[in-house]
Amino acid sequence: MSKSVFNAAQFHACVDSADKLDYAQAEVAFVGRSNVGKSSLVNAICGRRLLAKISKTPGKTRTINVFSIGYGKWIVDLPGYGFAAVSIKEKDNWKYMIECYFSGRPSLKAIFVLVDAHVGATVLDRQMLAWLKSTARPYRVIVNKIDRITQTKLVEQRRSLALDLGVMPEHILWVSTKKGTGIKELQSVISGFLLL
Repeated sequence: MSKSVFNAAQFHACVDSADKLDYAQAEVAFVGRSNVGKSSLVNAICGRRLLAKISKTPGKTRTINVFSIGYGKWIVDLPGYGFAAVSIKEKDNWKYMIECYFSGRPSLKAIFVLVDAHVGATVLDRQMLAWLKSTARPYRVIVNKIDRITQTKLVEQRRSLALDLGVMPEHILWVSTKKGTGIKELQSVISGFLLL
């Protein structure tokens, strides 16, 4: 896998409904609570600091944002769930948008669920994973922001998060977008799903 494949990523589309997306050969999607760092992670994967718009305000991503890694190969950044300074109606719209996206994309090869290393798994994270397990869609857990906790606590957090989420520790990807930790490993996993 060449890193330049990700460096060549381009913004492809921004839509408010999954049925507005065009054909893709293969795609992977990132989902997680608001402010968990999905957009920052997309930027880190692609080595492009300003590719996906980021904000310190939870709920900045309000649409399905698609980034192309070569023809028909996509990385998709979805709206966050949980706390965001928006109305209940808008949160419900996001939920519906995400569910329609998950169920209506035959080219969706994997869903990456982001969890905050410092915050730990939330009720909504557990609900998302339970729902994904029920759909039999391939998914992986990514624990982001590992730079925010000490090495000693990270060892403990690896065990407790795996147990809490019902996932084998070796099936969790541990990353820091700030320090670049785990990004190459994640690129390799994504390449496998997208057949890059």
